[in-house]
Amino acid sequence: MKRSVTTLGVVLALLLAAPAFAQDWENVDPSGQTVTFWHQHTRDRETALEKIVQEFNDTNEWGITVDAEYQGGYNDIYKKMVSLLGTADTPNLVVAYQNQAATYELVDGLVDMSPLVNSPKWGISPEDQADFFPGFWNSDIFPTFDNKRLGLAPNRSMEMMYYNADWLKELKAAGKIDFDGPPVTPEQFTAAACAASNTPFSGATASGSPIGYEMSADASRFASFTFAHGGNVYDSTTNRYTLDSPAAMDAMNWLQDMFTKGCAQLQTEAYGDQTDFGNGRLLFAVSSSSGLPFYRDAVDAAAAFDWSVAAIPHTTPEPVMNIYGASVSMPAGHSPEQTLAAWLFLKYYTGTKAQTEWAIASEYFPVRKSVAEGLADFFDAHPAYKTAFDLLPYGISEPNVPGYDPVRDNIASEMVAIADGEDVAETLHALNQQANLILDDQLSQLPSN
Repeated sequence: MKRSVTTLGVVLALLLAAPAFAQDWENVDPSGQTVTFWHQHTRDRETALEKIVQEFNDTNEWGITVDAEYQGGYNDIYKKMVSLLGTADTPNLVVAYQNQAATYELVDGLVDMSPLVNSPKWGISPEDQADFFPGFWNSDIFPTFDNKRLGLAPNRSMEMMYYNADWLKELKAAGKIDFDGPPVTPEQFTAAACAASNTPFSGATASGSPIGYEMSADASRFASFTFAHGGNVYDSTTNRYTLDSPAAMDAMNWLQDMFTKGCAQLQTEAYGDQTDFGNGRLLFAVSSSSGLPFYRDAVDAAAAFDWSVAAIPHTTPEPVMNIYGASVSMPAGHSPEQTLAAWLFLKYYTGTKAQTEWAIASEYFPVRKSVAEGLADFFDAHPAYKTAFDLLPYGISEPNVPGYDPVRDNIASEMVAIADGEDVAETLHALNQQANLILDDQLSQLPSN
């Protein structure tokens, strides 16, 4: 990937050599434009998105037509975008994680949405901007690129703890733990995980040893545990990774201790934690809120116990939740009329009406606070979703810098090493040094002004 981006940097430095100028958006006419939108949604989510698109096509006053196209998964879309940046073959709208958007912007591949967002004629009013959850709104503003807005979020997910409530009650009744409800601190999490690993759940429907915590090694897990221990994985004031901060050390030492005691296991197959949780072998999982419908289905199809979600146990006074998700970006290189038309759909997609439809259909979190008013019945039917929704004000995000993809891979590998007993301090120091070298290499490709 790095070599491809470097090559593109040379080519696009020539393609994009024309002097930049401020677009007068107020006098652009978007009437009659056709907009392409590349996305990754399938099944029910694709159907819901197509419904929102059709509603926009049928009602917008400018006769704009949006053509939503499934283009594979996130990585498929990323690879297509990298090969097309700087050409007229890019879509007008594309889903992109923040680190992917940052990579596109290394070659000036995206439109800075700030003038459109704040346009008196076409933009989002200050009152409506305040309706967005701050963490979601700010996650697409890039300090690395002079605070450009390179995306707008239509949804977000959050890292959460899934727990078997009935099993916890059994552990408490047996005197194995001394607290009620889900664990709040890392110490309580460890106590319950260790107790569960020696005390099977009475309602388990599958054979095999009980599991306290089953970890899928992933950079978002690393970030979530570091946040929960009061730290961060990146310092945006210095633009440096902080993967070996004291909080990260504490988090990984805590995690390693659970593996050493036999209270945690590594996940050995994709979504294996959902299966083990559903059949009552696994007490705790830490995963994305986007998995809520899948955990629910797994439990309903197997052990059918009482379960819910909660904040990841933390050492901070309040929870610190890791929120993430792909946003929608606007590739550069299209006419002002097409770009404005694309923006008007994105504005519609992130409006309260469409957001309410999208949240119910997708079970992603909406990005606006006002959407909660339309979710009352949905909250009643899905209490775990409501519990998670109430944690949104505590959300912060992972780094939105170029090169985070290979850094994520390295983090996942080192989490496995730590679980296997590698020295935490030495591992994190080396990991952080390597991450900052990758960052430096990426930032060296920024176009000079």
